Amino acid sequence: MSDTAALLVRIAGGDRAALHALYKAQSVRLFGIAMAILRDRDQAADALHDGFLNIARRAASFDAAMGAPEAWTGAVIRHAALDIARRRGREMPTDDATLGDRPVEATQLSAIADGEEGARLRSCLEQLPEKNRRGILLAFVDGLSHPQIAARLELPLGTVKAWIRRGLLSLRECLA
Repeated sequence: MSDTAALLVRIAGGDRAALHALYKAQSVRLFGIAMAILRDRDQAADALHDGFLNIARRAASFDAAMGAPEAWTGAVIRHAALDIARRRGREMPTDDATLGDRPVEATQLSAIADGEEGARLRSCLEQLPEKNRRGILLAFVDGLSHPQIAARLELPLGTVKAWIRRGLLSLRECLA
């Protein structure tokens, strides 16, 4: 068992010293993951904090048979950073060429990759009922979270989640 895995076992048992040791051993690497996603030191620090709270709460769910403990801790921090990114909203590019941004003119469907795979995906998306397609596009093209989609569509969160799930299952069948 690796040192990190052993620390996670101890954390699952409520050992606060193990959590501190894990923080000392992994925080620089994990902060780098958060920074790569958020590109803001304060928000990355918040993600690291939130992630370590989740690590402490969920350490018992770590299963060494499923993967490396470093990958698991990295995924926890990544999810914490993505949650923060979703809360702050999507940044809109400008048309200022000196910033490297390009104006956004594409429709949602044309934003999906071109080529044969893109054509297959567009065809499958067009076969979906509008409610399923719209939810999927809002989530995967616009990058909105389920709660944000529910708020935008003025629907219950459970309904939005069900529509997206059914749509993804239909897409999987279509693309198989």
